[in-house]
Amino acid sequence: QLQLVESGGGLVQPGGSLRLSCAASGFTLDYAIGWFRQAPGKEREGVSCISNSDGAILYTNSVKGRFTVSRDNAKNTVYLQMNSLKPEDTAVYYCAADRDRVLFRRCVLQGYEYDYWGQGTQVTVSS
Repeated sequence: QLQLVESGGGLVQPGGSLRLSCAASGFTLDYAIGWFRQAPGKEREGVSCISNSDGAILYTNSVKGRFTVSRDNAKNTVYLQMNSLKPEDTAVYYCAADRDRVLFRRCVLQGYEYDYWGQGTQVTVSS
């Protein structure tokens, strides 16, 4: 079965850290990958993305300096390291792949460019 599986979410205190994983099963993760989040009552927001090659990376302004996206090809996994977490980071986090190769050597933070999505992992930042 082809799938993307997010993991690493949980409950942390403000200022804490989490590392999310986006692992591919059944295919090689040789695609642009986006990280998105959605909180109850809010629209989905693009958080970060990483291209299939050449190291193109983007972050939304609210997470710059706190989050880091990376790719480990040997493990077929993309990570999102989240530091200095804030309550407003609370959301379900999703990873998504540009399986149809619309993006090449670049990535974007708009969800419509991605066509294959994981099921999400809950991140809660609270005292």
